[in-house]
Amino acid sequence: MGPIVSRDSDGPNSVRAWPNSRIVRSLDSPSDFDSTRLTTIDNRERDILRLSFLARSQRNADTMPSEQGHRLYVKGRHLSYQRSKHALTPNTSLVKIEGVDDTKSANFYLGKKVAFVYRAKREVRGSNIRVIWGKVTRPHGNSGVVRAKFRNNLPPKSLGATVRVMLYPSNI
Repeated sequence: MGPIVSRDSDGPNSVRAWPNSRIVRSLDSPSDFDSTRLTTIDNRERDILRLSFLARSQRNADTMPSEQGHRLYVKGRHLSYQRSKHALTPNTSLVKIEGVDDTKSANFYLGKKVAFVYRAKREVRGSNIRVIWGKVTRPHGNSGVVRAKFRNNLPPKSLGATVRVMLYPSNI
């Protein structure tokens, strides 16, 4: 695939090195590299790229959380509903909490609130973000999984999704 000749946006006689390339070479001048005219990204696109880079580096920085960055929850995953070999019990959900690997550390989260936050299509009261609240009831097994009961049973689309295990109510 050769160079793409563009006669619309880059000028009457210009060639792009690749279809999405920002480097444009003029066909009016001789073909040696010294006389090739290169155009740059316009200022607006450069600013957008710079801001996205700063945002990415800020996210990756290992700094203390700011006033806006405090998080009152621990991430967890909705693994499954409580079940036997054949039957599901959808009114009890199994949640794997991040960083919890045994029953002893799972006991800390007993009684804590759990929130499944999701986006709905229709807007209600100015927001399309909804929450189903629940509570951690007891540990499940020996590897840090807990059982949680929610006000409404979690929908099947939540299987594998992230839930928020709040650090309240606290008994410390």
